This record gives sequence, structure tokens and C-alpha cells, in this order.
Amino acid sequence: MKIGVISAYSESESRVALTPDAVKKLSKLGFEVVIQSGAGQAAYYADEMYQAAGADIASSSTEVVTQSQIITTVNDLPTEAINGLSSGQIVIGMLDPYRNTQLDTYAAKGATAFAMELLPRTLSRAQNMDVLSSQANLAGYKAVLLAANEYSRPFPMFMTSAGTVKPAKVVILGVGVAGLQAIATAKRLGAVVEASDLRPTAREQVESLGGKWLDVPMSAEEAETAKSTGGYAWTPSEQYIKDQAAVVDKALSNADIVITTAQIPGRNAPRLVHQSTLAKMKAGSVLIDMAAGTGGNVEGSVPDETIMTANGVRIVGAANIPSQLAAQSSDLYANNLVNFITTLIAPATTDDASANTLALNIDMEDEIQGALAVTHENQVRLAKC
Repeated sequence: MKIGVISAYSESESRVALTPDAVKKLSKLGFEVVIQSGAGQAAYYADEMYQAAGADIASSSTEVVTQSQIITTVNDLPTEAINGLSSGQIVIGMLDPYRNTQLDTYAAKGATAFAMELLPRTLSRAQNMDVLSSQANLAGYKAVLLAANEYSRPFPMFMTSAGTVKPAKVVILGVGVAGLQAIATAKRLGAVVEASDLRPTAREQVESLGGKWLDVPMSAEEAETAKSTGGYAWTPSEQYIKDQAAVVDKALSNADIVITTAQIPGRNAPRLVHQSTLAKMKAGSVLIDMAAGTGGNVEGSVPDETIMTANGVRIVGAANIPSQLAAQSSDLYANNLVNFITTLIAPATTDDASANTLALNIDMEDEIQGALAVTHENQVRLAKC
């Protein structure tokens, strides 16, 4: 049984779905692996490294699709690859399911497509398959380095004979995995860090990393509601949203660096920074919009471009930061995929004559497989977000 690896077809994507180490792990499980020539080159994994790990090299994506029962990818497959699928094949990747316009084609071809972004993150057995966390961790780290590169002053405080250099003031908006890593990285670089999130329960995490929580007053009733839901299912009042905007606006007016991380599956990213706030920011300040690829948290941000406002504020549209750390992000992503693929293997039975033959067990009743499958048995099974 072969697992195929398709090369990324976007110039902005340098990651690869499986690394040579992942090939070795899959080989031990009984799989064979075929990889499109050059698929790992941008992540510094040459074809020779895959061959040494036991993989076959194919000259095209068509050849990979033809040979493989399971096809792995970073992002959605190109149209020509999907058109080459046949019934029963499996596709695994970050398929951006709520925006994906090709799911009907996957279903029509009879392919089972698993979108790794849909992993139920509350399941303990799913933690080592969590692609969003593995990629966001690296993205939060790199976002701070991107900001440091754009910023015209140092991050830490310096005491020099010519005077004291004040530390940079960094504001993080959105305290998920990426935001927490950004806080930790900015603190390590010596910055003064403040952070905000719609979830009041994130305060403890921010303060544990040495950041200052941008506190927004709320009623006792609203505080209890937010606490009881963990913040995720909490719908804040109009007054709370207004009060939070005022607190954030003041913090950003004094900030040197702002990093925004907020994204919502299946929807455009929430707008956190408006033109009215940008106009108050200091010349030379920098905003890193990590949600630029899904609509942008910052008004005016453009994916993969850096623009300068009239008052001298740089807005960096960081649409795909993990790709800038392609070697490490590919390694973590590949481990996530290997861990998921192991859930697809049917358990061997000693009284079965074919016990030594690798077999798959696609089970839509399984809490992980069922959650990730967006097409199966000629049907699109993605629930509305």
C-alpha cells in the first residue's frame, strides 16, 4: 500500500507533507511511499534523502496519484491532481474545507478527503495530530522576528554611555497558540508585552508568560458567563465590545509593535485594527497581520505584502508564516500526519490468514476520522461552520 506526497504548487508554499524521517516511520508500519520529485526541495529535503529513507521518486503529480492509495499534501490538491483521483483513494491535508470549492469534485471522484484543520482539539488522543497548534507555535515565534526585522529600533533596553535605550512596547491581539508563543518570544527579546483576547480566561496564561493583560471591565453576570463557557462560546455584549475596543485603541496608540493572530474557521478574520486606530499610531511602528490570508485583522493589510501608511506605520501581511520556517514546520506537520495515518490502520488479528497484510479501516463512527472527513462515499459531509 503506497502513500503519495504531492509537491506544493504555490510559489508561496515551501513546506512538504512528509519528511524523510516520516517516510521511515511509515515504512516501519508497512507502507511504501512515493514522492513527487522536488517536493521537499524548498524545505531542504532533497530527493536523495527520501530515497535513502526508502521512498520512490515520481516525476509528476499524476504519477503519484496513479500509484498511491493515500495522498498527502500541505494544502489543497491542484485541480489536475483531483481530476486524476479514483474511487476509494484517500487525501489528507490542510484542505481549507470551508473555503474549498473543489469538495464536490472530491466527492464525485469517490475519494475520502480528510481536512486536518477540523481535528477535535479537546480529545487527548488527538493532540499529537494537531496541525493548527504545531504550525501556529512556529508562526507566533517567527512573527516576532519579522516584526524585529521591520522595526527600526532594538527590542530590549540598553544602557549605553550615550544614553538609555527604552525597550519596545509590543501588543499581541489574540492569545491562542500563536499569540502565546509571540508573547514568550517578545519577552525573551526584552520587550514590554501587553495582550488582549475576547476570552477573559486567557489572562492567567498571558500573565504566566510575563505579559500584561489589557483588562476590560465587565459586569459580574457577564464575567460568570465568560468563565463558564471558557470564553469560546461566549457572546460578549455590545458594551463589552465597545469597552474592549477603547482599551485596545489606547494600547495600540502607544505601541511599537502589534501582532494580530485572530482567525475564525470558515469565516473572514475579524477586523481588530481600523483606520481610525492606525492614524493614531506612531511613525515607525510595525503591525504583523497573521490573518492577512483570510481577510486580515488589520484594515488595509495585503497578503504577502508590506505597506506603509501615510503616518509611517508599516503593515506586514503575513499570510503564511510557517512556510518561512519550512524545514521545521514540515517536520512537525509530517509527524501530525503520521500520527493520524496510524488511526486508519486496521488492527491485525492473529487468526486471520492475512494478518501480515496492511489494511485500512475507514470508520466514520471514529471520533477523529468522522470529524476530519469532508468527503466520503461520493458525499460531501462537511457541516456548516
